[in-house]
Amino acid sequence: MTETEQIVFVDEQGKPTGEIGPKLASHTASTRLHLAFSCYLFRRSDGKFLLTQRAFSKKVWPGVWTNSVCGHPTPGETMENAIRRRSLYELGLPDVEGIRVVLPTYRYTTPPYNGIIENEFCPVFVAYTHDEPQLNPEEVEAYKWLDWSAYERLLRSEPDSMSYWAKDQYDQLRSVAPFAEKAGLAT
Repeated sequence: MTETEQIVFVDEQGKPTGEIGPKLASHTASTRLHLAFSCYLFRRSDGKFLLTQRAFSKKVWPGVWTNSVCGHPTPGETMENAIRRRSLYELGLPDVEGIRVVLPTYRYTTPPYNGIIENEFCPVFVAYTHDEPQLNPEEVEAYKWLDWSAYERLLRSEPDSMSYWAKDQYDQLRSVAPFAEKAGLAT
């Protein structure tokens, strides 16, 4: 993450307003609504989900466990390219495939965490990889490959260790049929 990286401000429907701002400086106690993404990566070989722990040095939500990769598209960048860029930068994953949006209009605002509020229009994606992560320690502290039932148990047993958005997205993800099938949640 560099001081020159820009984020895209959006309206309540996720449409860009034409304004951009510096990524780090824009995350404050009164963060403006901006465009982001969350992505859940699954390993092709066994269907396990990649859970990551944010680096303790991160300005926003340090040390919490969360979905595989999150980020912000830069001005003019597609979500798919942003997911590939952040997967490579944060996780050292050169091959992310089958990117698909599962919650296209997900939006959230967090309560203050260390004095910072997240305020994002944040479509949620799933994707797949064959590779093992090579972590960037500035971004990711640790990772685990989990089956979805182990993730559910973790959310229930250690909710304070999880990111706000991971907990918030969970119930919505369970109701998305394509996601549920791929994650082994189909009933």
